Amino acid sequence: MKIRCAPLLVAFALSAVCVAACSATAFAQARPGRGQAPAQGAAPSDEATVTPAEIQRLFDAYVVMQAQQDLHLSDDQFAKFLGRVKALQDIRRRGQMQRGRMLQELRRLSQQDGSDDQLRATLKSITDLDQRTAVDVAAAIDAVDQVLDVHQQARFRLLEEQMERRKMDLLMRARQANRQQKNQF
Repeated sequence: MKIRCAPLLVAFALSAVCVAACSATAFAQARPGRGQAPAQGAAPSDEATVTPAEIQRLFDAYVVMQAQQDLHLSDDQFAKFLGRVKALQDIRRRGQMQRGRMLQELRRLSQQDGSDDQLRATLKSITDLDQRTAVDVAAAIDAVDQVLDVHQQARFRLLEEQMERRKMDLLMRARQANRQQKNQF
């Protein structure tokens, strides 16, 4: 028996990601800035905010659902594929987070006249992290490939590229909506 994701379920998942992204943007725009009081008569929001991490998790889940549909995975393949794709996603996310922290440190050092040695050490740490992350990502992709036949591997690479474009498109739309909101005030 093959597990198939209904097109309605896939559409729902993508819609959930879009709504989450837009809600987070709208919430961020509605919050008063530093030193500003809330709008008169406005009550504190009881609504939970959607974090970027939650949006990423939703998007990762959507990628898995879309892969199940596009790659036509058997039940046995899907069980193995799921764990390996999640590992790949975790490696990428962990690398991005570590790199972001290192870049913040580099920014701090460069703005506060850090010593040359500190700057060199941070730059080397970033380079080392990039190399380790690339090796780890390649190993994780190899692990995913072991579950797939060559046609599925090709479709998976194309799916990853398509999903990355969709994610970037959603981010751009959210930024444009944010700019339009700011220009209205």
